[in-house]
Amino acid sequence: MSDTSPTGPVAELFEAQRDRLRAVAYRMLGSHADAEDVVKEAWLRLSRQDAATIHNLAGWLTTVVGRISLDVLRSRLARPEASYDDRLSDLVVTVDDGPAPEDDVTLADSVGLALLVVLESLGPSERLAFVLHDLFAVPFDEIGQILGKSTAATKMLASRARRKVRATERPTVVGREQREVVQAFLAAARRGDFEGLLRVLDPEVRLTADTPDSVVVILGATQVAAGAQLSAGAAARGRAALINGLPGIVSWREDGTPLSVIAFTVTEGRIAAIALVTDPARLASIDLPDRV
Repeated sequence: MSDTSPTGPVAELFEAQRDRLRAVAYRMLGSHADAEDVVKEAWLRLSRQDAATIHNLAGWLTTVVGRISLDVLRSRLARPEASYDDRLSDLVVTVDDGPAPEDDVTLADSVGLALLVVLESLGPSERLAFVLHDLFAVPFDEIGQILGKSTAATKMLASRARRKVRATERPTVVGREQREVVQAFLAAARRGDFEGLLRVLDPEVRLTADTPDSVVVILGATQVAAGAQLSAGAAARGRAALINGLPGIVSWREDGTPLSVIAFTVTEGRIAAIALVTDPARLASIDLPDRV
């Protein structure tokens, strides 16, 4: 390649593709940090190529990002706890000033916690086939080249992934209804109303608490309701926020340092997932709104 500097013509072409490549990698990996690393690696590989031999730069870069992301996903199988831990660090927090039109309650980067949980259930090859084809319209033959599989086999992977997503993903209540469900949960938790908590919790609700010591996962409405007063106590000292487009609460200590971030995923009128972050290091990585 004749010019590999950041201001060179090839770099300009790469920059034109950067946002799309970052989006592909993020949907594959669920981590902004990992996505950035993948995009940087893609640039390094491009800088070592003769750009004149690349006839379809966008396709070439998508293939490279797909292969790197696939390698990262496969490496996670040896350390499955890292995936969810990384994803919680990528929460995007904005002020929630009250009811808004339903179409205003959007997910940051068009991917929220609920979809990321669904994608985590897919195998690396399934996830690649689903993300590239269903979300980015990459042809199956190109995806097959990344996976080293036939077009027919790749279609089967995507189909299987699609069935899993549809079976797991439920319609999300948005806007005012979603906020009301969360407020009902918080009110019941403050009152110690166990039955009231069970009414607003999905029977298979998942609470993930990112603490200073570890990531703790609690499954089931009974178990989550039993510990709900912890969440309510933190929320009582906080302010409403949107966490990746989902309703949540940000709390601070008396000295102004962040105490916790709580995000709620509501499906079919019940809370299906709660993400609670209390780890100071994780909180420091999140761009939080000002305390009121």
